[in-house]
Amino acid sequence: MIELRTQIDIITYQSISIGVLRLDLLDKDISGNKWFKLKYNLQQAKLAGKDSIITFGGAFSNHIVATAVACKKAGLQSYGIIRGEESAQTNPTLSYAKQHGMNLLFVSRNEYAQKTDGAYLQRLHYMYPTAFIIPEGGNNLLGEKGCQEILTTQTNIYNKLFCAVGTGATFNGMAQSLLPHQYLFGVNVLKYEANSLYQQAEMLNAYHFGGYAKHTKELLEFKHFFESTYHIPLDYVYTVKSFYAAFDYINQKKIKPDDKLLIVHCGGLQGNAGYEQRYNLSPNRQVNDAHGK
Repeated sequence: MIELRTQIDIITYQSISIGVLRLDLLDKDISGNKWFKLKYNLQQAKLAGKDSIITFGGAFSNHIVATAVACKKAGLQSYGIIRGEESAQTNPTLSYAKQHGMNLLFVSRNEYAQKTDGAYLQRLHYMYPTAFIIPEGGNNLLGEKGCQEILTTQTNIYNKLFCAVGTGATFNGMAQSLLPHQYLFGVNVLKYEANSLYQQAEMLNAYHFGGYAKHTKELLEFKHFFESTYHIPLDYVYTVKSFYAAFDYINQKKIKPDDKLLIVHCGGLQGNAGYEQRYNLSPNRQVNDAHGK
């Protein structure tokens, strides 16, 4: 889909050197971990002779935008089954997906909840026989296979790693590619208890700040501090929570001076405009409003 470029920026906090894996720089639209999760799904769709992709997402989904753009580049039609009312298509995320050829299909929350139901998926197969279905967030074995490629020889020196967790494909893929000396912390951005199935990986459930796409004043203050200090943009839903967790572990001395720390920036910056619109946040005055609390 795109030429893969891996960049690690080095920053320092409390005398701890931190590597930031800048997956956000891979592509402005097929951003971050989305590139890895779509890679083998689109490849399989082509091999199966499919001419279109059906996938699922909310009104501010990074996955929806990434899929729309990737499908356009791959010569595939795209359909996005969107949770919520059709009025949401005026937001920046869905407008951008539509500009890149995605057909938006709005469904009720009750219907959307059937997105993993076998009978519902079978109906979609009947309605769209030439389409390849990708789960929400690219969360399938093909998505995990792609995410196994996030860690490369450049990341081998690091022993403590942090990444944000939504659907879990990125966390699972990375956990399967860890070297013996590496340990992965997954920062769960959803308000439910999740567990790791991997011996070298742990799920952190205390950093959701109210749940998915929620925030507090404290989180906005951290985002402002981080971006003004290190000049690396973060998104509101995923990366800001994983970076907060890593810095909190440093504050608690759970990261030692001799640890080699890597934080994965999983992209998602396109969603900031829609998030700020939703919560009436000004990019330059974020800490004054915590409506997501």
